[in-house]
Amino acid sequence: MITRLLAFGCLCSAAIAAEEIPRAAMVAEPPSPPAAPGTPWIVSRSKQFRVSAGDSLVRGTVAILAEEAKDELLQLTGEADAWKIPVTIRLHGKPGDPMPARTVILQQFVVEGISELRLDVHLSHGIEQERFKRAVTTALIYERALRNRRADAPDRTLLVPAWLSDGLRETAAWHLNQSDHRLYEALFKRGGVFKIDDLFAVSESTFEDMDAAMRAAFRVSSGALVMALLEQPQGKESFRSFLTEVPAFEGEMPGLLRKHFSELNLSETSLAKWWALQFASKGGLNLLTDIYTIPQTETSLTEALHLNFRTEEGIAHQKDLSSWPELATLKEPERFAAVRLAQDALVRLSYRCFPSYRPLLTDYQSLLVSIAKNKTRDTTKRLAALDQTRAALTSQAARARDYLDWFEITRARDTSGVFDDYLRLKERLKANPLRRKDDLSEYLDRMDRVFYRSEQKTLPGTPP
Repeated sequence: MITRLLAFGCLCSAAIAAEEIPRAAMVAEPPSPPAAPGTPWIVSRSKQFRVSAGDSLVRGTVAILAEEAKDELLQLTGEADAWKIPVTIRLHGKPGDPMPARTVILQQFVVEGISELRLDVHLSHGIEQERFKRAVTTALIYERALRNRRADAPDRTLLVPAWLSDGLRETAAWHLNQSDHRLYEALFKRGGVFKIDDLFAVSESTFEDMDAAMRAAFRVSSGALVMALLEQPQGKESFRSFLTEVPAFEGEMPGLLRKHFSELNLSETSLAKWWALQFASKGGLNLLTDIYTIPQTETSLTEALHLNFRTEEGIAHQKDLSSWPELATLKEPERFAAVRLAQDALVRLSYRCFPSYRPLLTDYQSLLVSIAKNKTRDTTKRLAALDQTRAALTSQAARARDYLDWFEITRARDTSGVFDDYLRLKERLKANPLRRKDDLSEYLDRMDRVFYRSEQKTLPGTPP
């Protein structure tokens, strides 16, 4: 686990989980009563969204946000607006009201054979923009699945997965430069929080139980997956067909992805590899410029070289690599499991380490394999040699830095004089301080002399 997503304190707030639309005849929650005659309403720019209730300013803001979410989705999928099913948005309550269990509810109704999607939005917390946009995005995916549905098609429960809703919103935020690449960098460095199957398995209830850090990790992981799919060959075309089918799909998600994205059929790990590459690229990784210094590489390497295993009593341990003899009593599968996290960390470090360290990382990988296979006759000698090489690299780096410092100092024989005027002004202000004569200023001056007596005595012209 990420240590609750590190210390940069910029965890973006996470979004609502996917909304499940029940069959039209099986509404899970009773619909709100119909709007009373004369209830004010407005129609959005594309005429797909009709907003009712609330004051005129709130209705206008909601209509604009709905159109923004729609434009961002269409931009990602690369298509024109071709909606057929309207979305009604009904506003309830006002800021400060008691908050209901769910502030956004998405439902589908069939009236005289015509489908309609409705969003009920409670304003107890005002307009929660990102939560609302995510719900609109979910509604638009349902609309895509329903617009070409045959009248004789069997009723099915529609469900947009949580990762898809969150991923689309995060992808839109990334393209608008509203996302933080440091989150991707943190997940890339730590190997992520979610695996692919874990991401697919997150349900609404699981999502609601997450804390803010886990929701941020889920959103970034979902966004990386959506971006990986969009960057496949014919990515936008394949993604459009995937969006049309996914709400009614009831099988395994990897199978549906392989159906629409041919490049993922190369191997079972193709999707995971594309996903990992997104973390690397979006995390600011640049193999030409974003390279660790030797001290940074040393720190990361020390963090990576740990063994994770359980004792015979089942107690989990994380120990330094020097504790490798303790693995001798374990079975081979357990030894391989004990070194796996270190191996993965070394692979990630190899992308960004100081170039001189890459041969060392290869040697450490070979050493971990030998430990896992219990071929440890020369392990102590190999570890000592690696430690000696690392110490030599660190020493050489320190000497190079010291030489550059010495070179800069000895070459700086003359001062530029740029700051001379500033230094003279500072001295004049110290020598002739401006003193106000009002009672409050004189009182503060006396307090200064009490608390800073030793300093005041050194200033010329200071009264006793």
